[in-house]
Amino acid sequence: MTSQHFHHFLLRLRRSALFRSRSRLFLPVSVLLVVLFFSVRLIHSGNPPQTASVSPIQGLAHSLGLAADDELGLNDASDRVTIDEGEQGPSETIEKRTVQRGDSIYDILKAAGLTPAEIHELTSQLKGDKAIRGFRAGKSYEVETNRNGTFSRFTWQASPNTTIHLTKNRETGKLEVQKETIEFDTRIATLEGTLRTSLAKELGSKNRPALTAQLNRILSSKINFRRDIQNGTTYKILYQEQWNGSQFAGTGDILAVEITTNGRKVSAYQFVNAKGSSAYYDEKGRALAQQSGGMYINPCSYSRVSSSFGYRIHPITKRRQFHGGVDLAAPTGTPVKAVADGRVIFRGRKGNAGNMVTIAHAKGVHTMYLHLSRFSPTARYGKSVRQGDVIGYVGSTGRSTGPHLDFRIVKNGRPQNPMVALKQKAPSRTLSKAELDGFLAKVQMYQEQFARTPVMVADASTQERNGLL
Repeated sequence: MTSQHFHHFLLRLRRSALFRSRSRLFLPVSVLLVVLFFSVRLIHSGNPPQTASVSPIQGLAHSLGLAADDELGLNDASDRVTIDEGEQGPSETIEKRTVQRGDSIYDILKAAGLTPAEIHELTSQLKGDKAIRGFRAGKSYEVETNRNGTFSRFTWQASPNTTIHLTKNRETGKLEVQKETIEFDTRIATLEGTLRTSLAKELGSKNRPALTAQLNRILSSKINFRRDIQNGTTYKILYQEQWNGSQFAGTGDILAVEITTNGRKVSAYQFVNAKGSSAYYDEKGRALAQQSGGMYINPCSYSRVSSSFGYRIHPITKRRQFHGGVDLAAPTGTPVKAVADGRVIFRGRKGNAGNMVTIAHAKGVHTMYLHLSRFSPTARYGKSVRQGDVIGYVGSTGRSTGPHLDFRIVKNGRPQNPMVALKQKAPSRTLSKAELDGFLAKVQMYQEQFARTPVMVADASTQERNGLL
């Protein structure tokens, strides 16, 4: 009996009177399930290995129409996850244009295919919002349409740090206004001095208190900031700052730090190796152990974990079943980021998972991002992404009770608990001979920057001249 004949038999059985009469169903079906289980095992043992990663019990459940409630069809943690590749569903077309004198949002949205009622619904959500003032002649905007030409998104930059998205959910037809904060300009700055108080107070007095936590993390294996930092300790810090025009917005990564206390010099320098991974090393190129140096970053900013990994009562079906990911509750439109470097191997619709992105990483690891409201135009299928790149936005597509990100980590085909994986520490990095030569050249460049007159904030022209950007 071939597998095809067997599944045909199951289909006929499901349509039979036996399955339509619940009063006579329990005992015969109990016996039948045992028989069918061993039959499936025999069929699978007699056939060559298949690429489809479906267990016998799961295959039986699907044949009888009793598929698992997990969005990707998993029944338990031992199931293999099917890793799809490609781009599914309607692909979008994005046109970039410039606002002409006399253009209005109403005219643009009408030309894009929205009805007057839909336009009114969207613009009503913008009523009283100062962001509308940013729409004027000379500004650029984007109109995104689906493959069938229907409206999907209208976007413009309302201010130097705010972008407005007017969107229409392809699945529900819901119209929404979403605001996105723009990333700021990154500049290089240096701090240098001799301590007369604690380093934390020193950095706080210069309005750079956020550097304290970074320094503790980077140098935790080399120095105790409470015990070892004393009066007369000297420090040099080269770091990034975020700026919005002439307005300081916050600090970024520390690039290099040198602290001398009690005649001992402690140094740390950031370096990106040949694989694109960033870490801190001492002056000899030895990797520094770091507190909370995780392999992955959080995929998005979320308010709470609304559903954890493992067995749960499904919020829609109300049945106890396995959940292969973790649900992170967040507002629609919240940026979703790649948790590690990798390549986008799937982007599109995936049944109950809604809009989904799958990224392939090193060592047999895949990450999946489900229920997205829309995709990032820069993270297309087949493209490489870096850790922290925006790949999409939180939504509620597919089978979902509200906006959230269903985030999943799969290793060698098996689902992993994402909350455990997110806490895993990154392995120590050892530099090759070629990488070490590049690292030493980078250290020399950092030290040349330190040797110049220290400034609180470096201007863009200085950064470009020094080759630090």
